[in-house]
Amino acid sequence: MAESQDVEHNIMDEEFDEFWDKVSCYVVANFPYDERCDFVLNATDCITETIFVPYMRMLACDLKCRNQFQEIVYLTLFVAFCLQLLMCLTHVVDMYYSPALKVVSQMLHMNEHLAGVTLLAFGNTSPDLAANLAAIKEEVPVFANSLAMALFVSMFTGGMICYISPFKMNTHGTVRDILFFILGVTLLEYVMASHGEVDMTECFVLVLVYISYIVVNILDVYLMRKAMIILERQIGELRDQQQTVEVRKKLGRLEEQYAEYAEDARVEILERPGTRVSVVNPVHDKFTYTTKRASRVRQSVNPLATRSVFYNLTTSRNSGLWRDFATTLNPIDIDEWREANMFGRTFLLAMAPAKVLCAAYIPLVDHELDKHGWSKLLNCIHTFLNPAITIIVSMALNTSHKKKLWYSELANTYVYGVYSCAITVPFAIFVFIHSRTDVPPVYHWVYTIMNLTGSIFLIFVCASEIDKLLGVVGNILNIEEDFMGVTVNAITQALGDLVANTAMAYQGYEKMAYAAAIGGPFFNVLLGTGAVMYFKLNIDMKVTIEEQSGEYGTNAYIFLNLGLFATLLWTSTLDFFARRSMGIFSIMIYLLFLLFAFLIHQNTIHSFASDPTVKPSLELD
Repeated sequence: MAESQDVEHNIMDEEFDEFWDKVSCYVVANFPYDERCDFVLNATDCITETIFVPYMRMLACDLKCRNQFQEIVYLTLFVAFCLQLLMCLTHVVDMYYSPALKVVSQMLHMNEHLAGVTLLAFGNTSPDLAANLAAIKEEVPVFANSLAMALFVSMFTGGMICYISPFKMNTHGTVRDILFFILGVTLLEYVMASHGEVDMTECFVLVLVYISYIVVNILDVYLMRKAMIILERQIGELRDQQQTVEVRKKLGRLEEQYAEYAEDARVEILERPGTRVSVVNPVHDKFTYTTKRASRVRQSVNPLATRSVFYNLTTSRNSGLWRDFATTLNPIDIDEWREANMFGRTFLLAMAPAKVLCAAYIPLVDHELDKHGWSKLLNCIHTFLNPAITIIVSMALNTSHKKKLWYSELANTYVYGVYSCAITVPFAIFVFIHSRTDVPPVYHWVYTIMNLTGSIFLIFVCASEIDKLLGVVGNILNIEEDFMGVTVNAITQALGDLVANTAMAYQGYEKMAYAAAIGGPFFNVLLGTGAVMYFKLNIDMKVTIEEQSGEYGTNAYIFLNLGLFATLLWTSTLDFFARRSMGIFSIMIYLLFLLFAFLIHQNTIHSFASDPTVKPSLELD
């Protein structure tokens, strides 16, 4: 008897010792205000879940929140900070990430569709994959959240692309992507529902499906270009023949087919729209809300012309060195400031910190700009500063102690940034000696690597911080965690997709944007969810459909399939012309899902999820 009491006592001691490591930081909302500071200082989750700003610690300890009114005021300030992060995210995507993707796509000889389902999709969803893998030990319905985010990206973001810039879709590519997406989602649901759990073999099958999808897309581009070579030869032979009526008809058909292939052959650098609708430059665009076919004239940019527009051998290598440096770092354009009204100037001031941060950290490579965005002195500084900052901060985030904020690790990880300077500083010196201020060097494309890594890192930080901040707001306001996961969190995690895809569509790359709106969520659903399940199985955690679906997973699955089948229907009906009306239709499907989720949250309607089986506690003979 005494031994059993000692064993029970030891178990209770262990539970108490592990309490601070297991308890959620959001439990603090149930404590009195004057006791919350002690809780957040001891709870491990309040430290490990911090990205940059420890919001719960600020509320309880630094700001000393003592009543609900103060709490609401501080939460309002947090939401204002969220808008600042959103502006930073938008600026990174529009000015740095999108131009670099175009350059890389052109260097790799991709067409718009292949670049969309690979580069743009990978760049948009890799931060989400990293965030999901970082939370594999948490009991989060990853399947439900991934499907909800996929629904947002494919329906809402895809609808926004169609509404912003109506266009002619890539016919066979769009159908193939949607069918692959339906196959992947259905297969994932089947392996989870067939016998209640997922095993390693099924995880590998999901990966193989996605690899097959990428291989098919690459082969499609390869075969299209082989077909273009054959068509060129046939057209040349027909032109050498006597031009009879039959020959001219056949020649016309071949030229029309060749022109259709050539339109999707490779990525071209296009001029951005000359006027933008913004608070700084008021409406000068002829924008209509009617449904119409695509009519935009695509004007290509000559990269050689923009590269050497200021090239002058009669000037010195460092002519205008400091002027270029100051102009690039200046966050506010003088002409824009003079023309803007009060709201426009407020917007310029709000954007200034983000512009300075991005200019100092990310090298700009944009073939649409004069000198391709080259600034000799600043780019030489980028050569060693960009890798050093990325290495120092990334290692601090990955090696942070569970009882200390990651900032404390900077004192230990800065040395790795110093080590990187042993390689990058000599290269920066070489660039400074060899290059000129009036023309970028031939190796300027190397800075595209730093551009992409820096852009993706900032996008990840901004999107994750927004997601974390809104999670804090939702939990303090006692909103159900599963409901937040498929609504607010799904949207915040897909902000990078929304901003990047709509920016690419506005700049004339609608096919690339729409391909990413399908390929991105397909990547996240198969590889994101599959990777989480694989690692959960590796650490002996069970993966069941009840845990992964939660209350809203089946609803997200049904609405996602409904949206994908509806997209197949309207694209084939309208001959693959993406119209504004169809963009609104797609957005309405997503809003209908949100309505259902809200009504389920309010217990007005029942979800499609199965009710748990009630088992008797004892059986009577």
